[in-house]
Amino acid sequence: MAAVSDEATAAAIAKLEADGAAPATVASFAGQLARLAAGDLGMLAEADLQPVTELPDAERLEVDGEAIAALLNQTVVIKLNGGLGTSMGLAGPKSLLEVKDGLNFLDITARQIEALRLKYGGARIPLVLLNSFRTRGPSLAALGSFEALSADLPPDFLQGRVPKLLDDGTLAPASWPADPELEWSPPGHGDIYPALVGSGMLSAMLAAGYRYAFVANADNLGAVLDPAILCWLAAEQAPFAMEVADRTAADRKGGHLARRADGTLVLREVAQTPDEDQEAFADTQRHRFFNTNSIWLDLQALSAALGDDGVIDLPMIVNRKTVDPSDPDSPQVVQLESAIGAAIAAIPGARAIRVPRSRFLPVKTTDDLLVLRSDAYQLDGAGQLALAAACAGRAPLAELDGDYFRLIDDFEARFAIGVPSLLAAERLTVKGDVSFGGDVTVSGVVTVEAAAGESLRIEDGAALSG
Repeated sequence: MAAVSDEATAAAIAKLEADGAAPATVASFAGQLARLAAGDLGMLAEADLQPVTELPDAERLEVDGEAIAALLNQTVVIKLNGGLGTSMGLAGPKSLLEVKDGLNFLDITARQIEALRLKYGGARIPLVLLNSFRTRGPSLAALGSFEALSADLPPDFLQGRVPKLLDDGTLAPASWPADPELEWSPPGHGDIYPALVGSGMLSAMLAAGYRYAFVANADNLGAVLDPAILCWLAAEQAPFAMEVADRTAADRKGGHLARRADGTLVLREVAQTPDEDQEAFADTQRHRFFNTNSIWLDLQALSAALGDDGVIDLPMIVNRKTVDPSDPDSPQVVQLESAIGAAIAAIPGARAIRVPRSRFLPVKTTDDLLVLRSDAYQLDGAGQLALAAACAGRAPLAELDGDYFRLIDDFEARFAIGVPSLLAAERLTVKGDVSFGGDVTVSGVVTVEAAAGESLRIEDGAALSG
């Protein structure tokens, strides 16, 4: 990074300030930029880490019947809702995608909150969204039919954005006059910390008597506020807790939990792993737990950790891309990000807790969407999703041809009459241009393949088995 100039970095900071960013966001970005200019790429080498072998188990916890009502009345649910789902071809907020029984993610989340309020005597339990500028309007409008979901708090606060930097050694802010919006990138979920301070939301929560927050991705319908974990958090006086689940082969690329030699827990993402350590990163026997991105916070402890400037020293994630993702010939850029879970290494006394896989039900692709829409999962009146008993505890897998199913419009067209029954399925693989009729059932391991250059329709009522 020898070519980095003070003028270039100052220009990047000035660009962020001119965009109206809060001082906490500017300070956080400036700190990352300084580290990057000094040659710090945020890498976490395997030689510096130890595996985590034992953790408290959420399935063994019990609810403190005397304390829970008061604790819930001091707890906020924050959903990370900045994504547009562009990888699935969505033009609006991903959380407004229909996912189950005609309901979208926010509908189901609202039901979960209302059910908790009813069960525990009218506790406030506000739902607050961390939105982006592009998700804010549609998401708040969609929640308008639910009464007082945010209780006595504002319904949302906004994540920031940061300049993309030229990957030519200068780190000057990228310019792309053809589409100036492409000059900016999201700073990752770690932006929640400066956003809480810069928006005034953290102060508002504390002033209203809230002590705890449960934070989770809006597209993870398994991430429901768990009273037992809340009781554990309060009893342990933990300032921060990350929910982790057992890694499988499907989780090899996801961020995993590890421990430094001094005992500090850390979250390591694949982008923070040197090339020579990629095999160790993917070893699910050595690194057993992956981050579900569901986080519990003691807001008082967080406020103390953030201080007046709202900055917390999070490990940096450096992503290298082109300024226009659709144009490989456009200038190479660096995007600086951080992860919400990375605060586990920055807050003294931070903890992790093992949770069952049922608390991790994200929809990242149409493969995930097919399984959740199918009869393999059932949705109850309290907004709780659970595997059907007939699945015997094992969720079916779906692998749909990305050329024909990746985009939501193509997916909907190929399942226009409804998705197949997957109650008895282990795996459904679809290759080529295939569409499905109604009342199709899948049993065991099934592969459906259309001949190259041809389309195939699975007729109504077909029973597929393998």
